[in-house]
Amino acid sequence: MMILQLIMLALLTVHLPHTLRCANITIIKHEECETAYPGNITDTMVCASVREEGKDSCQGDSGGPLVCDGSLQGIISWGQDPCAVTKKPGVYTKVCKYVDWIQKTMENN
Repeated sequence: MMILQLIMLALLTVHLPHTLRCANITIIKHEECETAYPGNITDTMVCASVREEGKDSCQGDSGGPLVCDGSLQGIISWGQDPCAVTKKPGVYTKVCKYVDWIQKTMENN
């Protein structure tokens, strides 16, 4: 019971921003990402990270955009805690793999 109370207390004390924030990150080679997360990376994912520890996506950012040259390329999915460490990149859903599904869904709704 004590563990559950501590987890709930931690969740209640997390302060998440209400506005979109920006950070410059680097797309990571697929092979490098597979090395960081063996057996967990598919061709529908793209990884990005800071090259030096600093700003990156973190808890509460899931669903946020990965934008390159003004174009949506990824959606924040998951990563490793702690955030913004160079050896464990953030993992994003690769939007280009779902364009047909997105268009069909938009047409039907």
